[in-house]
Amino acid sequence: MSSPVASHATAHTPLNSSPTAGGRRKLPTRGGRKLSDVTAAVILLIPVLILFGISVVFPLIETIRLSLYNIVGLGRPTFIGLDNYVRLFNDQAFRNTLVTTLVFTLSTTALSVSIGWGLAMLCNFAPRQTTIFRLMIFTAFGVSEAVVGYMWISIFRPDAAGLLNSFISLFGLPGFAHPWLGDPRTALGAIIASAVWSGVGLPLMLCFAAVQSIPKTVLEAAYMDGAKPLSVMRHILMPLSMPGVRVAIFINLLGALRAFDIIFVMTGGGPVRSTETVGYFMYRESMTQFKLGYGAAATVVLLIAVLVISIPAIIQRTAGAK
Repeated sequence: MSSPVASHATAHTPLNSSPTAGGRRKLPTRGGRKLSDVTAAVILLIPVLILFGISVVFPLIETIRLSLYNIVGLGRPTFIGLDNYVRLFNDQAFRNTLVTTLVFTLSTTALSVSIGWGLAMLCNFAPRQTTIFRLMIFTAFGVSEAVVGYMWISIFRPDAAGLLNSFISLFGLPGFAHPWLGDPRTALGAIIASAVWSGVGLPLMLCFAAVQSIPKTVLEAAYMDGAKPLSVMRHILMPLSMPGVRVAIFINLLGALRAFDIIFVMTGGGPVRSTETVGYFMYRESMTQFKLGYGAAATVVLLIAVLVISIPAIIQRTAGAK
């Protein structure tokens, strides 16, 4: 016979007292009603969506709208449709800017990633001994582009105070001293060298992290089979570190496409607009020539270029995550 106390407890115990019913945790209730998963997600996302709309969506829509108008200084905007885009691609200066942007982007990305990847392979053979070395290189990546530009101006100065020209003079070759930033033939190369110096750190750390994630048993098996360090690097380390290389390429491409600070500080787009990229062209037309609609059209072109690079990479990463 059951106890009266037990019967009383059983009678007042809820049927669904477990926090998990049907294998799923019940959400908190408010006002006697359940809060569904979708409702909770929407409530949590609303602040983020508001901030995203204010900081990204609205400026994007406004830029596209401005690109459809002819706006000169404080004059009244005039709707001209796609005329800004037609004029943009008929502009020889803009076409030269596209070529300069392409050369700058591909050169800085290829050199930065290649150097960083190679250094990561070498550092993998002595991880502890190269910690300070890797930290020093990665620190350069954290320096702002404006500061990097001022640093490299002192290196490329055309007078005797320029570090590069002074170094050349030490070998008794004063004839090789050159105004590196003042010559259209060498100015872009000088900026590329500066950007590569500051951009090697990220590929180095990404590729080194990818190499460190390789199981040690794989390397031990290779060495037991008589593989030499160069063979291990070529056939094991480099292929298995490709995920880090792909991420480094993606980030460096986007950074190079949007380059502005280092060009503004070092050359201001000169000499003779030889170092002017799309980002600087947009600034010149909008802020110095006061052609807001024309500059907005250049901004949209740059945005499309960024999306062309970003969307395939994002889709690939998302597919890999699934």
